[in-house]
Amino acid sequence: MHRTFTPHKGFLDILKYLIRKPCVVGAEHPFFLSLKRELDEMGIRTTLYEGLLVAQGNQPYRGMLSAHIDRHGLICTGPNEFQYAAFMTQNRADLTGDSVSEQTYIAILERFAHQSVQAYEPWSGSYLGLGTIENAYICERRNNLIFEVKGLEYLLPGTPVAYVDTLSHQKGLISAQMDNVISAAIIIYLYKAGYQGTAFFTAQEESGKSWRFLLEWFKRFDVTTDRLLVLDTSPYPTREDADAQDIVLRRKDSNAPFVSPLTEEIKGWCDRLGISYSFKDQYLEEQNKKIISQGGKPYSLGSTEMGRLAAASGGRIQGTTLQLPTTGYHTTKETAHADAVAKMLKLLEAMYLDEDHQEVPIDPH
Repeated sequence: MHRTFTPHKGFLDILKYLIRKPCVVGAEHPFFLSLKRELDEMGIRTTLYEGLLVAQGNQPYRGMLSAHIDRHGLICTGPNEFQYAAFMTQNRADLTGDSVSEQTYIAILERFAHQSVQAYEPWSGSYLGLGTIENAYICERRNNLIFEVKGLEYLLPGTPVAYVDTLSHQKGLISAQMDNVISAAIIIYLYKAGYQGTAFFTAQEESGKSWRFLLEWFKRFDVTTDRLLVLDTSPYPTREDADAQDIVLRRKDSNAPFVSPLTEEIKGWCDRLGISYSFKDQYLEEQNKKIISQGGKPYSLGSTEMGRLAAASGGRIQGTTLQLPTTGYHTTKETAHADAVAKMLKLLEAMYLDEDHQEVPIDPH
């Protein structure tokens, strides 16, 4: 695929800054405060709720963007014992083996070896120490990912432990633990560029809970919409598969169909701007046909924040997803093509910053 764009330096600076802020699922409060400070300094009105930070500019109905902010990491569960935070936050073991992400975890366990990690206080964000993952494995008795960490033997149970991470930008690729700090960086960048709509930053998406916090906000103010745009990353097994498109869309997930005019509008913008796209649900269905024909177990279509919201609200909250294709999912080496990032920014600027863009009000009823 022909690559011509690179992300604006201002965006990369925002991303570098946010990547260094830990945000383990279930311990997102310090990161919320960092985002709130950035937005407050820009004059954007912010309100913090349980599991949710809401930002609103001067034209809150101009758009509705959403991004989860939590990232994978560990949590101390006993004396020198560490488990995968997402599954502890769920309060259940969830490795049933049928989702794309679970199969990815199992395939990349060895990548966690020798990974540097940092412990932090879950409310203030204060740094508590540095350690190194020496081993990672799936405990069959507890059905969870277990980590052996050197250097953090003194931590108390409940302490979050984040991967030490920095942004790598070389050979046209950017790498870090992208999911989903890159979407938060995109939203901050858009506000700096003049976006005046609404944005939601949600917690605990990696443990399947973020949609509840967002749904509560819509119920609190009796708001409905069919124009919620959820930003995220989308995993692919190879660089070739990821580079087959600039952005990834969906018409549905395993929870519900996406019924929104945004899908066709985004396709139209992409066609005008020369941005290639594909549909993840269609990709997975085609992969499943091959797997089933070979006697294998098919993938789930995946569970997204948008699909959960649509199902739980009975269709009163609708929209679509806009995702970056990546490889190395849920590691500190999750990688996206810099050109794809730049094109996503170009697309969102055209949709929400163009002077000719027609504002579509949110139905308050």
